[in-house]
Order: sequence, then C-alpha cells, then structure tokens
Amino acid sequence: MINTLLDEYKRFIKLESAGGITLLIAAIFAIIFANTGLSVAYDRIIELPVKIQIGEFEIAKPLLLWINDGLMAIFFFLVGLELKREFLEGELSNPTNLILPGLGALGGMLVPALIYLWFNHDDPIAVQGWAIPAATDIAFSLGILMLLGSRVPLSLKVFLVTLAIFDDVGAIIIIALFYTSQISMEALITAVVCLGILAALNKKGVADIPWYVFIGIVMWAALLKSGVHATLAGIALAFCIPMRDSNNPDYSPVKHLEHSLHGFVAFVVLPLFAFVNAGISFAGVTTEQLFHNVPLGIWAGLFIGKPIGILGFISIAVLFKWVKLPSDINWGALFGLSLLCGIGFTMSLFIGGLAFEEAGFQDIGKLFDERLGILFGSLMSGIAGFIILKLSLKNNVQPTNN
Repeated sequence: MINTLLDEYKRFIKLESAGGITLLIAAIFAIIFANTGLSVAYDRIIELPVKIQIGEFEIAKPLLLWINDGLMAIFFFLVGLELKREFLEGELSNPTNLILPGLGALGGMLVPALIYLWFNHDDPIAVQGWAIPAATDIAFSLGILMLLGSRVPLSLKVFLVTLAIFDDVGAIIIIALFYTSQISMEALITAVVCLGILAALNKKGVADIPWYVFIGIVMWAALLKSGVHATLAGIALAFCIPMRDSNNPDYSPVKHLEHSLHGFVAFVVLPLFAFVNAGISFAGVTTEQLFHNVPLGIWAGLFIGKPIGILGFISIAVLFKWVKLPSDINWGALFGLSLLCGIGFTMSLFIGGLAFEEAGFQDIGKLFDERLGILFGSLMSGIAGFIILKLSLKNNVQPTNN
C-alpha cells in the first residue's frame, strides 16, 4: 500500500501540471482556514513572530513576511537561473524567437496597468497597485495548459513559457524601480559589495556553489535592511552563478541548481506563499468592498486587459508582417492562451503586498482587499482560457510516442 502511494506521488510530481495543482490546493486550504473555525489558528500561524539575532544584528518578522521576503527570494533565485539559461543557451538565445512573445508580454503588462489606472487614477493610495494585474502566474497558467494533454502543440507551450519569462523580467524591473521603501545607504553599500564579490567569483571561474550561497545570504540580509526588496537578491545571485565550470565543461552550475531547486520551489515555497497570502475571509464583505475600484481594476486588468494587450500587440505585428504566427498556432488558441495569462495569482499577490503593506489596507474590513480582484480575475481567466483552448485545439491532437 505504502509503495503504491509512493509510486503515485512520484508520478504526480513528474506531471507538468503538478505545480499548478499544488498551488491551487494550497490556496483552497487558505480560504477554508480563513472562513471556518480554523481562522484563529490561521491568523496565529501567519502572525507567528520569528527572530534571528547575531550580536547586534537582528531580523524580527512575523512568519508571513519570512515567507514573502525569505522563501520568495529562493523563488526569484530560481527565476533568475531560468532566465540566465534561456538567454544563454535556450529559446531566448535566438533573437528571432523573442519578437512574438516579447510583444505579447509588453501588451499584456501595459494594457492591464492602464485599465487599472483608469479605474483608480483619482485615488493616490489605490494608484500604488497599478502593477498588480500586469503579472502572470506561470505555474498556474502552464499547469492548466498541460491539462489539455497531447493536443497542445509544442510551439504554444514554448510561446507561453517565453512570454512568462518576459513577464517575470518586467515584474522584477517594476519591483526594483517602484516598490522600495526608504533607502539605508550603509546596508545598500554592503549589498553592492557582496554583488561585486559574486561577480569576481564568476569572472575567476569559481564553480563552488557554497561560496555563492554564503555571500548571497549576506547580500539578502543587507538588502532586507536597505529598503530595496530583499527578493531581488535572488535574481542578482542567480545572474552571478557560472553557466559552465571551466574545469568540467560538461557540468553546469546553473542547470544543476535549477534542477535541484525546482521541486522545492514548486511544492514547498509557492504553496506556502499561496497558503499564507490567499486566506481571504468573506465574513462581513460588503458590496462597497467587493465593487471597490481596486478589486474591480485588478479583475478587469487580468480578465479583460491581458487578452486585449497580448492579442492586440501581436495582431499589429502580424498585420505589418513583422512576425508570423507558427503554423500550428491558430488565433483561437492564441486567444485562449492570452486568457490564461490573466492568471496573475502568485506574482499579483506578491506585488499587491508590496503596493499596499505600508498603506495598511491588507485586511478585509478595511476599505478594500486587492486579493478579491486577484482571486476572481485569475479564476475567470483560468476557466475561460481552458474552455477556449479546449475548443480551439480539439482538431489539433498531437501524435503520442508509444
């Protein structure tokens, strides 16, 4: 019996949709906890104080922020590793493969942000959330796409992954430029020095990962104290990891770390993040809160703005013959895919936390809860995208290998 369960578990984690399914289960559990008698325990879990102190240096945060600032730095580290590999040796190393998904990503970030601003331009607090609907959750969107099985053409999957990579780059730039608090120059200088050491190790061809990890942790702690969001340390560290070991050309530290971390991030980091952030209590939710311009703007940005932006920019490029659609992708499938990109769940929650944590509007019962817009926008985008893709790809079943 135990062996059978283990075999089923191993089979599950090999599925490309497994990460998205796990993320969904974690989000559902969070909502159940927040809306039942378990809500008190849920609040105690996310507010549990955790402190690390070495001499006079101290980091004291509730568990929620340790996950959002600490574990999510590992997620961004993995994103950075994937970006580096793709740009050096993957799909993004060929410039001709960048135009179509790049334009789609640009439209998919710009139009949702503009729609959100149209709803909230006259509210100086609400305006801070303009980037929330610009994000795409690759785990969820790819997971739903893979539920369609062999009928999904490879080029459609590559297009989604590449667009999501550009989307991640955009999110990283947005976080770095727009969501930083008051800067501590002393801590920032420490982080810059760490980055310089990491770059020097890379240049010298050092492939011993523990050195990078140790200095990366110091850089993370310095950024945490600097006011620049600490998760950016993950991206900076990833870019400094050498692609190849000069003493062993067959060994890639980047690919080794990427492979080692993928399961941990997909089945631990992201589900934990979803669990502590998606616990929306619907008790006492008023019509004013539900239809406030913030959740409305996020919902409209994700569900309406994403497909308009992606399809609009791509249509213009095809119309002017700058690019061609791959032969196995039709406009119906592209429409379904653009709807899937409206699933902003993880990154939207993350950016929402950055946008409103200082304004004090995180909890339901206040003026608004941006998570309502993220939840409903992502849910509708996922359902609509799946239906459109299923209809569009029904005659495009791909052969399977026996």
